[in-house]
Amino acid sequence: MMKSNLFFPDFFSYFKANKIHKVALSLMVCFFFMFVTTVNLFAANHTSAPDVEKIIKHIDQLYRSKTSHADMEMHIVTPHYERTLKMLIWTKGMDKTFIRITAPKKEQGVATLRIGNEMWNYLPKVNKTMKISPSMMMGSWMGSDFTNDDLVKESSMLDDYTYQLITPEDASADLLYVQLIPKEDSAIVWGKIIAAVQSKDYIPVWQHFYDEKGKLMRILNFKEVKKFGRKTVPSVMEMIPQNKEGHKTVVRWLTATFDSNVDNKIFTRRNLQKRR
Repeated sequence: MMKSNLFFPDFFSYFKANKIHKVALSLMVCFFFMFVTTVNLFAANHTSAPDVEKIIKHIDQLYRSKTSHADMEMHIVTPHYERTLKMLIWTKGMDKTFIRITAPKKEQGVATLRIGNEMWNYLPKVNKTMKISPSMMMGSWMGSDFTNDDLVKESSMLDDYTYQLITPEDASADLLYVQLIPKEDSAIVWGKIIAAVQSKDYIPVWQHFYDEKGKLMRILNFKEVKKFGRKTVPSVMEMIPQNKEGHKTVVRWLTATFDSNVDNKIFTRRNLQKRR
């Protein structure tokens, strides 16, 4: 009887303690599944909401990367004539751009250099280097429908605009749309830009440029997506001004190398004045 008196209290205590443990364990499991569910829901919502800043960075750096070197041609169309320029272009980061025209012979050797917010054009026929003022950045580059700023990328969508995702009335399900408004202190003539990108990879499809009154001034189309090395980009950019009937300029990337070694000597005034 003494053993049973000792046994039953111990058994009862053991059972009682384990019952508490079971309840505590059940609560822990319940809270764990609630936490996992909450995290999954948050992750799903986070994934489904596109990162607009990431989209803008992708557009800004699309043709530049850390460095780039490309062989390109520019075809200029007007109601009165057509002409094609062949050129080489180098970039380093977002601050350095160098362009040299290689053909036709009439324009061979013409070169453009941008370092930071300074830009120069070299004209070999008169052996003269001209500094381009900020007010001339929106001027035509070599008589094309692209501006100086379009080619050398002094302005940055990320730094010089505010941006937000929008949904136009005619929105396509496989595209994302971003509206960009110039910041007050930026020297930009556009009232706004609306950019469309593929939702799956943020590859740009088109950009519409509007003046301050909301009038569509030009359309930039991105076409013929190709892979250059490990980078996939549209190999054709087509600029169509809306206020010049019969005008358009098409830039085509023939070859391109990204993130390779580019000599800093390329981005110098001395190199600017070389004929080839």
